[in-house]
Amino acid sequence: MKIKDGFVVKKIADSTVVVPVGDNLVNLQLMITLNESGAFLWNCLQSETTEEELVAAMTAEYAVDAETARQDVNAFIMQLKEHKILHEA
Repeated sequence: MKIKDGFVVKKIADSTVVVPVGDNLVNLQLMITLNESGAFLWNCLQSETTEEELVAAMTAEYAVDAETARQDVNAFIMQLKEHKILHEA
């Protein structure tokens, strides 16, 4: 899975925001705010990756066990799917 084209990340004050561009610009509901771990996962999803790779990256980057990382990854993936931001192979 990978982030679809048509989205950029902007740092606005202390927030990291996903902003739709191009054809997606007409739907501002696609704009979401990312916390630190969300921004980390977003960066990981710039290239094709699997859920297991995301979990491994989270446990390597943060002091978190695999089950907590898996729950966070699943929640993030669900949010991206709801907004139709994620491209699945």
